[in-house]
Amino acid sequence: MTEKKDNAAPLQKALKVRARAKSKKPAFVRPESWRYDKFAVSWRRPRGLDNKIRRKIKGWPPGPSAGYMGPKLCRGLHPSGYEEILVHNLAEIHSVNPVTQVARIAHTVGKKKRVQIIAEARKLELTIVNAKEIKAAPEEEAKPEEAEKAKVADKDAKKKAAAAKKKKKQKETKNKKPEKKTKKEAE
Repeated sequence: MTEKKDNAAPLQKALKVRARAKSKKPAFVRPESWRYDKFAVSWRRPRGLDNKIRRKIKGWPPGPSAGYMGPKLCRGLHPSGYEEILVHNLAEIHSVNPVTQVARIAHTVGKKKRVQIIAEARKLELTIVNAKEIKAAPEEEAKPEEAEKAKVADKDAKKKAAAAKKKKKQKETKNKKPEKKTKKEAE
């Protein structure tokens, strides 16, 4: 634990330097994206022989380079200063060190397992970066009652629609006039 306190001051300084560098970094846009609608704005590396951005010609937008990098000490860290660990299951949540690391639940993890991981992280006093509050038990109890009410209402609506359709057909048959036969059909 004393290691964390010793490293805290340089790490905090490095995080501030990284934030300052990021604020000065320009938005890198794809070359000629302002000229053609078919090009998206998202960055693509210029590869052409005469490309002005690749050649760093004055007056053209800048391209990414090593000069925009943040300090080596805080590269790849979460903005809070902790290292992010991707978690897929309960076994992986136990390998997270709460002093230097935070957990991020993978996007492929389902709702059921996500609830278990969040509960286990609370027991271990771990921080989860992308934890959303999920109510598991109360919703499951309420759903069957609501589903039954919806089914009953749906059946009633179907019955009413069928009755209205039947009445409409009966009116059409009453209002129909007998067709007159032509002379050829009469013979």
